[in-house]
Amino acid sequence: MNLADTLQFASGSLRGARTRTLLMMLAMAIGVAAVVILTALGEGARRYVIGQFSSLGSNLVIVFPGRTETAGVSPGMLLGQIPRELILEDAQALARSTAIRRYAPLSIGAAQASNGALNREVVVLGSTASLLAIRHMSMGEGSFLPEGDARIATPVCVLGSKISRELFGAQRVVGSWLRLGDRRCRVVGILAGQGMSMGFNTDEVVIVPIASAHQMFNTRSLLRILIEANSREQIIPARDEAERILTERHGERDVTVVTQDAVLATFDRILSALTLAVGGIASISLAVAGILIMNVMLIAVSQRTQEIGLLKALGAPPAQIRRLFFVEAAMLSLLASVAGWLLGELGSSIIGHLYPTLPVGAPWWAVLAALGTALGTGILFSVMPARRAAQLDPVLALARR
Repeated sequence: MNLADTLQFASGSLRGARTRTLLMMLAMAIGVAAVVILTALGEGARRYVIGQFSSLGSNLVIVFPGRTETAGVSPGMLLGQIPRELILEDAQALARSTAIRRYAPLSIGAAQASNGALNREVVVLGSTASLLAIRHMSMGEGSFLPEGDARIATPVCVLGSKISRELFGAQRVVGSWLRLGDRRCRVVGILAGQGMSMGFNTDEVVIVPIASAHQMFNTRSLLRILIEANSREQIIPARDEAERILTERHGERDVTVVTQDAVLATFDRILSALTLAVGGIASISLAVAGILIMNVMLIAVSQRTQEIGLLKALGAPPAQIRRLFFVEAAMLSLLASVAGWLLGELGSSIIGHLYPTLPVGAPWWAVLAALGTALGTGILFSVMPARRAAQLDPVLALARR
């Protein structure tokens, strides 16, 4: 029998037992689809996190109060010590570095915003005019916070697009007065709609000058300091310079300075490992499907003893019988793998449609691994049935004994 004869014989065997073939294909297809969908979710989570960090800005360095070690905690925290606060003067001292283009101190709190009878709780973000450029935000109307001395509490504010709609509706917003807590501020601009960014919805925030935020919340501390380096090559020098300047001011190294690339690399490693893990768990179902194929083909051998005996009586050697079962298992696994891949892609597209912010998509290596594993598993678990068929005595097989 040549290759064409072998393929024709194997396809005829599969068509002759449609129910058995469909059940085995379904088991294998579900396994492949599970691998594709779960790795697509893991890859989507990785792309989402990377996209969110990228949206924070470019050439970014972030300063946090407190020194974080590799264990994830500050040594002083174990002794009940509170990390030293970052203050506005710390941020202003960073301007001495030639590697730093601009910086933006951040302070955050919550307050009641009201316009006439309309009011709601809002997140209040205190910063400076540099925040707009560092965070790559855009204005929908008006202007951002004014340039000038950051120590002066100017009574102005910038609204997120959703806050603007809820509190002012169709009224003219820019130039209007808004009560924020126990203070009044004039609205100078409205941010363009940008949605969520790292779990923070810029459409629902009110931005005020950093000095105004400090007065409003009776504090002088900063949540963090955002730094933009002059170029990508200057990120590491900017990080080192920021750490040196703040260490000199505080008398000790009590801040954590991280680069955007370092955070991205960490999340990329974690989520890539997670994708591999869920893909490995899903691939267990392929082994289960392989065992099912082996069991069903063993039963098929007992049901096809006369057919096998006739082939051997006509002169088919044991190697030819084994080849027939291998080709049959390979065709079955290939068809099931392709069906499972298409099913997985369909499931991924449905998830992507339901959650459009999640860039769901199975990585190419996961698709190839799922198809290769399914094909290899089907062929591997066909070895025992093929050997049993090849060892049948033609006379006894024809007699169905």
